[in-house]
Order: sequence, then C-alpha cells, then structure tokens
Amino acid sequence: MTPALYERSLLEDLAPLEGPNATRDLSTADPTEPDSYRLAFADPEFMARRETRGIRFHLELLKPDLDQQAMGIEHTVVVYGSARFVDLEAATQTLQQAQASGDAQALALAERDMRNAQRYEAARRFAYLVAQYSKHHPTNQRVYVCTGGGPGIMEAANRGAYDAGAPTIGLNILLPHEQHGNPYISPGLSFKFHYFALRKMHFLMRAKALVAFPGGFGTMDELFEVLTLVQTTKIKPVPIVLYDSKFWKRLFNFELLVEEGVISPEDLTLFQYADTPEEAWQIFKDFYQLKD
Repeated sequence: MTPALYERSLLEDLAPLEGPNATRDLSTADPTEPDSYRLAFADPEFMARRETRGIRFHLELLKPDLDQQAMGIEHTVVVYGSARFVDLEAATQTLQQAQASGDAQALALAERDMRNAQRYEAARRFAYLVAQYSKHHPTNQRVYVCTGGGPGIMEAANRGAYDAGAPTIGLNILLPHEQHGNPYISPGLSFKFHYFALRKMHFLMRAKALVAFPGGFGTMDELFEVLTLVQTTKIKPVPIVLYDSKFWKRLFNFELLVEEGVISPEDLTLFQYADTPEEAWQIFKDFYQLKD
C-alpha cells in the first residue's frame, strides 16, 4: 500500500461511521465488544487490558502535563485538606436549623461544621493571596493554585483563586463516591485521574510549596509522601506548611518520633506551622525571598 492509500485508510477508520460514506453500520454495536478491525487506541476493551496498563500510566502522565505546558503553567502551590468541609454560609444555615430543632446531637455536629467552615474560609483566603500576587507578575513567574479538584478545602482553594480572577487547577480522581470537579476550577485545567500514583506525581511536578489543612486519610497520605520525598532528597526542599497548629500537634506527636529514634531531629525542620492565611503565605514568600 502506498503512503497516500495508507493515510486515506487511516482517515477512514477515524471518521464517524455514519452518513453516505459509511462502510459499516455500527450504530447498534456494543462499544466495549472486542473488534479486531479497530485501531488499537480506538478499542476501549484493549486499552483497558492489564497488559496495556503501562500505556495508560504514560497517557495519564502526559495529558495534564502537555495541557499545562500549553498554558504556561510552571509553578504551583498545592493545597491539601478535607473534602468534607463547607463554607461559612452553609455552616451558618445548618447551625440555625439545629438550634431551632432542639436536637443536641444535631447541634453538636453543626457547631463542628462551623469550626471546619473557618478552615474552609482560611483556605479560600490563602489561595486568594497567592493568586493576587501572581496576577502582577510575568506568566513564567506566576504561581498557580492546584488542588485535588473536589469539594471541601479543595473547593475553597480553587474558589479563592477564582475570586482573584486567576486560573486554578484541579486534579480530580475517579472514585465510586464523593469526588467530582468543583465549579471553581478553570476550564481546561480540570483533569481526571484513575491512578492515585499518577495524580500524586502531578501534584509535585510543578509544586513550589504545599499547604496541608486539616483532613483525613487522603490528606495524611499525600502529606507524608511529600515529607518522605523531601527527607530522602528525592525532590528538592519546598515549603511544607501545616495549617492549624493545634490540630496537627494534637494529631501527631512528632517529637515522640525523634525520642524513639525513628526520625532525626533535623527532620522536624522539613515543615512549619501556620495559623492564619497571611502567615502561611509569608512562609512561602520568605523561602523564595519574594517581594510584594
């Protein structure tokens, strides 16, 4: 087959199989049914095989990387935290309903939601400060807010950048429940991952700092992976900020790890605490000696 005929054949395979030029009627076919005639990359069942997992890894690594390169995104601040927090307005409404109901358990939960809403608003404010700074700098010097793309603290951080009129990134993960892209992620920067490992790689590929707000297993998993990578010098040191010192010090006794000899005293310098959005942003500015 000549190159011209091969190109024509390829275009025919990729063209929609409908209309007067259709060669086969697949309108009733199951798109997941094996079909040897399909191009390999157009065969979803083949692409989902165990043997093609490495190809899927590559594609999941490549697609968000190329899209961010195209938009000139080189530096990010990654914000971690719970997906379960709501904003102050929603928490206030829930509290008022609980107070009116007289239900003691509902009231206790609503008061907890109010505490967590303060953390939501702090993440929103922190991201706003990052985005405001970046707006006044050349594209290659801007720092973009990046989150896991879901609700809670992730939504808050994307929302803060959105409030400042800045592009903001969401790295969503495909889960059977809970996770969906929040409405504040910029169009074209809302990515979806199947593999946690590839998603975590993208968190760090452009990260110039990481801020961990209170969160659950996912937040702790991401935080300790970053601490391990910096501790073992697999990545360059970056500011790692634990927001809400009271929460983190109650949750983890890092000094005990030193006392028991499982980490070194200098490992305690890998991270810092912050209790206000301004303090967290100042840690970042001091590390990179940024001027307003």
